[in-house]
Amino acid sequence: MSASGGTKAIVAALVANLAIAVAKFVAFLFSGSSSMLAESVHSLADSGNQGLLLLGGKKAKREATPQHPFGYGRERYIYAFLVSIVLFSVGGMFAIYEGYEKIKHPHEIDNWYWPVGVLVFAIIAESFSFRTAIQESNLTRGKQSWKDFVRHAKAPELPVVLLEDLGALVGLILALVGVSLALATGDGVWDGIGTLCIGILLILIAIVLAAETKSLLLGEAAGLEEVRKIEAAIVDGETVTSIIHMRTLHLGPEELLVAAKIAVQHDDTATEVATAINAAESRIRVAVPIARAIYLEPDIYSEAEAAKGPDRGAAPGGPSAPAAH
Repeated sequence: MSASGGTKAIVAALVANLAIAVAKFVAFLFSGSSSMLAESVHSLADSGNQGLLLLGGKKAKREATPQHPFGYGRERYIYAFLVSIVLFSVGGMFAIYEGYEKIKHPHEIDNWYWPVGVLVFAIIAESFSFRTAIQESNLTRGKQSWKDFVRHAKAPELPVVLLEDLGALVGLILALVGVSLALATGDGVWDGIGTLCIGILLILIAIVLAAETKSLLLGEAAGLEEVRKIEAAIVDGETVTSIIHMRTLHLGPEELLVAAKIAVQHDDTATEVATAINAAESRIRVAVPIARAIYLEPDIYSEAEAAKGPDRGAAPGGPSAPAAH
């Protein structure tokens, strides 16, 4: 996995979550707090998340085969989708079940210092993990807002880790509030309410991540800036006069397919056209290095065909329309 996949953030989150999961489970054994049990399962689920993300990154590095000629870059999308659906949802549903049982059958928290101490430790550890994820994301986020970064990132690992760490921090605060209210009032129902809120939070995060990773799995085009660079690289003003229509598709976070019908002069020779296409492909790879598979089809631009309307699929000689994003 490349640096843009956020390996450092994933490993930091994995180490933090494993340590926190053990601490939470010990606190549950000594205190009987359902929030602690739910949070322990949550941290174990988070650890599994990071394991799946690392596994997906490793599998994505496999070389292309005749059966999979475009490689395995989408493995990263598949494993991110598994994280968002299975592990987040399992953690969320378990927390909701535990919260319901605690509200239905409340009991006081024993040895209160265990859950409180562990929660404080977990908040500190999770804050360091979240900080690492933010720093790694800032390397590729640019001027995007955090919302846009999560929505439009082509590498799924950092958005997953970011939302996971954010959910973990909010969940820890909810657990601390629930335990504190249970201790202050002597009513274990508050512990159950805190657990229930944690479950709802995890399921909401699962829905957001599932929607984003589903879009990546279906296939997303290159970003607007990349499309503009590709368009500028294709046209040389001499042999390649314009782009009739173009499609881009992410085969993986760092693998882009570019297919375009390009307009050439009617009196150009086959050698001139082939030379121009090769030069255009070289310019594209320089402008957008992740463009791995490039297919350029020469055609003669036709004003008559262009006048028929903005059908991007028109051929031969259809108009060049703005790229869809």
